[in-house]
Amino acid sequence: MPTEYALAELNKEKTIGGLGATIARDVPAIDLSDFENRKAEIADALWHAATEIGFFQVYNHGLSEDDIDLAFDTAWEFFELPTSVKAQYPMPKGTNAGWEFKAQVRPSTGTPDNKESYQITRPNMPGLWPSEAELPGFQAKMLRFERANWELGMRILSCFALKMGFAEDFFTTAHDPDSPEYQSTLRLIHYMSMEDAQPEDFKAWRAGAHSDFDCLTILHQKEGEGGLQVCPGKDAASGQWTDVPPKRGYITCNIGDMLMRWSDDQLQSTLHRVRMPREGEYMGRRLSLPFFCQANRDAVMQGPLGLYAPITAGDYLTQRINANFARK
Repeated sequence: MPTEYALAELNKEKTIGGLGATIARDVPAIDLSDFENRKAEIADALWHAATEIGFFQVYNHGLSEDDIDLAFDTAWEFFELPTSVKAQYPMPKGTNAGWEFKAQVRPSTGTPDNKESYQITRPNMPGLWPSEAELPGFQAKMLRFERANWELGMRILSCFALKMGFAEDFFTTAHDPDSPEYQSTLRLIHYMSMEDAQPEDFKAWRAGAHSDFDCLTILHQKEGEGGLQVCPGKDAASGQWTDVPPKRGYITCNIGDMLMRWSDDQLQSTLHRVRMPREGEYMGRRLSLPFFCQANRDAVMQGPLGLYAPITAGDYLTQRINANFARK
């Protein structure tokens, strides 16, 4: 019997695993420069993008390209460790911390994603950091990058708070990094090289179709390492996907299910996936660094229109994680 989930978001996700078609769409690019003085204008642009397509890119975002490059280099240092070392830091069931290898099974596909990943969620990291002897400076560099992404996420979410009629710092308070209930996550994702793959290997997905669990995803990718495709939430049943090539200086962002529910479905959580490379495209290993703005476990999600019953962000996220990692 097909799996039934308690959350409507998951039951929707399990219906969209097919190949579908690829079409062109405009992905909005939003300038965040002079943020405080242009905040009302930026908030309007973000709201329009998030209610229409759910995906957008930001530039003049305040993160140094050198710092982003350093984060990519540091992530590769982790993935290049021997498997025996990485296996000392496994992701415990029901959490977003530690290392996993081909363990994520999407409801849309029922098969493992062709990747390995390492999750950093600050309160859950005791015993899960590589030692200084194994990876000098890794913890300090990753925590600095995590904080920079949190700051960018809170700037963007403050705009959504204003448009939803909440206090400007509403989501900043709900994502308090000093709380033991903090659950925002920096994820390092390594998609395996397809350079020596067999033809049947290309029938799988690097990451099956899904929507994110969180409020907001901030996604770093390397230019030339494509594969990301999106399907706007309003078009979920269409099977029509759009490539979003990485571009240096631009960060791709998307609304997650947590914020869609919190906004009473005004903001659109967007389906996305990572397809296999096609003939003539880059076939090598691929790395992405998403930061997931996930409200603290004790934050109560209740939208301004009262469309959904209140639920804590902790209970919500646990249901989503368990659905993706229940089958190994």
